[in-house]
Amino acid sequence: MVSGLNHTGIVVNDLEKMVSFYCGDLGLIEHHRSESNAPPEGNHTGIPGSRRTLVFIGFENGHRIELVKYHEPTSASRDEDMIREGTNHICFNVDDIEKLQADLTAKGIEFVTDPIISFRADGTRHGIVYARDPEGNWLEFIE
Repeated sequence: MVSGLNHTGIVVNDLEKMVSFYCGDLGLIEHHRSESNAPPEGNHTGIPGSRRTLVFIGFENGHRIELVKYHEPTSASRDEDMIREGTNHICFNVDDIEKLQADLTAKGIEFVTDPIISFRADGTRHGIVYARDPEGNWLEFIE
């Protein structure tokens, strides 16, 4: 039986650009970086002879994101259609969704819409918005 989440992996093209975005712009922490070279018969990925760099990022505790840069074989291009089966997104909790949008927009990040703000029956504010990271991965932010 599954007992929890460990990490989410994202294959990236420009590893340093993505580390800069997630750690520099969003404030996550780089926890671990390693090189992974599969033997000719393959490893747990099922890709014989693959060479990749792995960078685990996240907050101090909890779920981590694994950024994976394949050097050999090179990564396939991305599918841009958000409604395609298998499309994924990462959702982050934020304190001030409008400030986050302004800060990231100033850094060239494109948002699908402006934040959608609503108020729950108890008067608490709820905000939600989608954006894309520098390589086009879908991001969701919730206040």
